[in-house]
This record gives sequence, C-alpha cells and structure tokens, in this order.
Amino acid sequence: MIKLLLIGFGGAIGSVARYLVSSSTLTAFGPSRFPLGTLIVNGLGCLAVGILAGMVAKYDLFSENIRLLLFVGIAGGFTTFSAFGLESFELLRREEWFLAVVYVASSLLLGMTMVALGYLVINR
Repeated sequence: MIKLLLIGFGGAIGSVARYLVSSSTLTAFGPSRFPLGTLIVNGLGCLAVGILAGMVAKYDLFSENIRLLLFVGIAGGFTTFSAFGLESFELLRREEWFLAVVYVASSLLLGMTMVALGYLVINR
C-alpha cells in the first residue's frame, strides 16, 4: 500500500510541475501552433530521468520506494515520455539495436495511430 501512495503522491507532484512548466512556457513565449511547452516538459523529464538513472547506476542510490516515488510517480506524472526515453536508451546501452529501432518506431506509430483511432471513433 505504501508503494501506491508514494507513486500517487509523486504523480501529483509531477502533474502540477508539468502544468507549471507548460503554463510558464505559454506566458514566456505566447500562444503558438507548435507545442513548445510539451516539448520542453518531455526534454526536461528525459534529462531528469537520465540524471537519476545515472546516479542509481553509478552510486546505487535510493531505496526501492524512493525510486518508485521519483521514476514512476514524479517523472511519470511529469511526462511518460521520460520512461520511453529511458527504456530506449537502455536498449541502446545494451547494444540491442534492432529492438531499440523497433521499440522507437512502433511506439511512435502506435501512439499516433491510437490518437487518430480515438479521434475518428468520437468524430464519426
């Protein structure tokens, strides 16, 4: 139960942070057709996960519960793109080139296809 509470608490923090970064971007740069706020959130989320994963790998930091709070909760609430980035990086780090390409390509294709499918289901 404590794990679920940590993930939920972290998710709330990440979601609020995502909103703050996105709205600050809109305030700083004004409205745009390009989703700059989301791009910045995704980039920052990937940077944060990369730093945390590097710290875990190099120094074996953080207990399992703290890792759940940081990676699944906060980073996941901030952007799930960070999980995609980390998983893709891990495949490349392990030199599983084919799996990395398949994962990246299929994730993008599936994501866009499912968005289109959802849109079409509602707008038929």
